[in-house]
Amino acid sequence: MPITPLMPVYPRCGVRPVRGEGCYLIGEDGTRYLDFASGIAVNLLGHGHPHLTAKLQEQVATLMHVSNLYGSPQGEQLAQRLIDVTFADTVFFTNSGAEAVECAIKTARRYHFVNGNPERTTLITFQNAFHGRTLGTISATDQDKMRGGFEPLLPGFAYAPFDDLAAAEALVDETTAGFLVEPIQGEGGIRPASRAFLHGLRRICDERGLMLVLDEVQCGVARTGAMYAHELYDVRPDIVATAKGIGGGFPLGACLATKEAAKGMVAGTHGSTYGGNPLAMAAGNAVLDVILEPGFLEQVQASGERLRQALEQMIPNHDTLFDSVRGTGLMLGLKMKTDSRRFVAHLRDHHHVLTVAAGENVVRVLPPLIIEQSHIDEFVATVSEAARLYVPPADE
Repeated sequence: MPITPLMPVYPRCGVRPVRGEGCYLIGEDGTRYLDFASGIAVNLLGHGHPHLTAKLQEQVATLMHVSNLYGSPQGEQLAQRLIDVTFADTVFFTNSGAEAVECAIKTARRYHFVNGNPERTTLITFQNAFHGRTLGTISATDQDKMRGGFEPLLPGFAYAPFDDLAAAEALVDETTAGFLVEPIQGEGGIRPASRAFLHGLRRICDERGLMLVLDEVQCGVARTGAMYAHELYDVRPDIVATAKGIGGGFPLGACLATKEAAKGMVAGTHGSTYGGNPLAMAAGNAVLDVILEPGFLEQVQASGERLRQALEQMIPNHDTLFDSVRGTGLMLGLKMKTDSRRFVAHLRDHHHVLTVAAGENVVRVLPPLIIEQSHIDEFVATVSEAARLYVPPADE
């Protein structure tokens, strides 16, 4: 059998989008889909947002790419804006979340190297996390389904149960560089860390001179109603990996760090041919223009709460299928009592609503941050109708 032109690493469904309008995707056959997946938390301004589109068109006609051997007025502007609204003192721009996590890992290790502790190379990560699909990030991810056939994995990682502070602390030894953790696990099932857990990790880092590295690739950039999810916990990280929504659909990621954490990242220690290119910087600046407008984060919080309440009111009508709602802001998970992947396919193929499956039989609900009440009403009504018509397989 011949291989497909696109390497067949994705189990692609029958939806074939060719156009987007706000909170909707339109397939090549004209079918309209309510998009509550947002490219897995990427299209935070929806599709065809006029400000983002205009800024990209302006930049593509001016300058798309130059080498990082030269100065970057566009990158300096976006970096300073991110510094102004976060914990960070410095930023490295990447093209993806996995690259941002890779940079974060290197930054943490290099910190200890320049401090005279080269043996401190191990990052403690957590079960059911997802950090990316590069060789380094699958080594940091304790999930067999992502590792099979790619051994030997890279050393330098230890794994603890998520939200188990005692287990994490028990793994700390003289080789530990720090912790790498998602404040809210996305792929793992929209699982928020507890406040005590994140504060406990911060305490251990302070006591032992370790790095607290947060993976906010999915939960960052206003998704939770805060600029970054760690702000909801009043926890200050040393390093944060961010991506997805930061470019609004254009490939962009970043590693944010304090001055102290980045002390080892000097000339020659890291690089990226395309990272921080002018076109990506135009996208990032356009996204910040919108999400930093007065009231935007509050609107995300309000929309998230209305969506949560509507889903919670729906659940008793279909209590053989649905269990509960979890998450925060517009990063919500609908916990099911049946196979979430089958229900996501049913919702997509028969009711033209797009969501994303996650671990623990959770349906990820990740709409554009610009949703209005009409979109919430349409989504919940359609999910309810889909649940009424859904027949679980006989083997469940």
